[in-house]
Amino acid sequence: MWGYYILIGIIALVSWAVSNKLKSKFEFYSKVQLRNGMSGAEIAEKMLADHGIRDVQVISTPGRLTDHYNPSDKTVNLSEAVYNQRNAAAAAVAAHEVGHAVQHAQAYDMLKFRSAMVPMVNVSSSVSQWLIIGGLIMGAAAGLGMAYYVAVAGVILMGITTIFTFITLPVEYDASNRALAWLKNKNMLSQEEYAGAEDSLKWAARTYLVAAIGAVATLLYWALQVFGGSRD
Repeated sequence: MWGYYILIGIIALVSWAVSNKLKSKFEFYSKVQLRNGMSGAEIAEKMLADHGIRDVQVISTPGRLTDHYNPSDKTVNLSEAVYNQRNAAAAAVAAHEVGHAVQHAQAYDMLKFRSAMVPMVNVSSSVSQWLIIGGLIMGAAAGLGMAYYVAVAGVILMGITTIFTFITLPVEYDASNRALAWLKNKNMLSQEEYAGAEDSLKWAARTYLVAAIGAVATLLYWALQVFGGSRD
């Protein structure tokens, strides 16, 4: 069991380090101003137009690193800094989020799969741990009837959430690849600007990878708590 706690500690430390590195990268590349003078919003709108997508709106959303694509209302939501700024970091984020819009428009299979899982994950992520803890308190470790199956249901739901984190990986990597390909093929950025955009998206992708690994570690821990106990 101590080995598990050491593993969790290492994952938490790596997650913190990657998150801080990502923030520092974005701060650094936010100082690399674009020679074309385009804002993140303008980058996003041009990428949409170049892909023939005319039913997606680019809007500004409050916060920092809150950028996302919403397939339900077809909006590319850019944080205020990305929406208005004219630098390599803003270009990278804007193009990445439009990459998701392109996935949606082209019916990218992994995005469809991920979107289909969202309603289930919204439930599983909020109740799974409570079911496990409740089952354990009621006697799951000793294999006492219904309590055990309540805890098992929690583990299954947590497993669904964990699978979701891995489904997210190819979706995010593909969006970044689409963004970088467009930026390069359309000569939107200078060599220095492109290198900054590429580096920014590389570190952003690593946060998803660390999150997926952390989800697996958490699932294994609770599975051991439930299945590690002997049943009479």
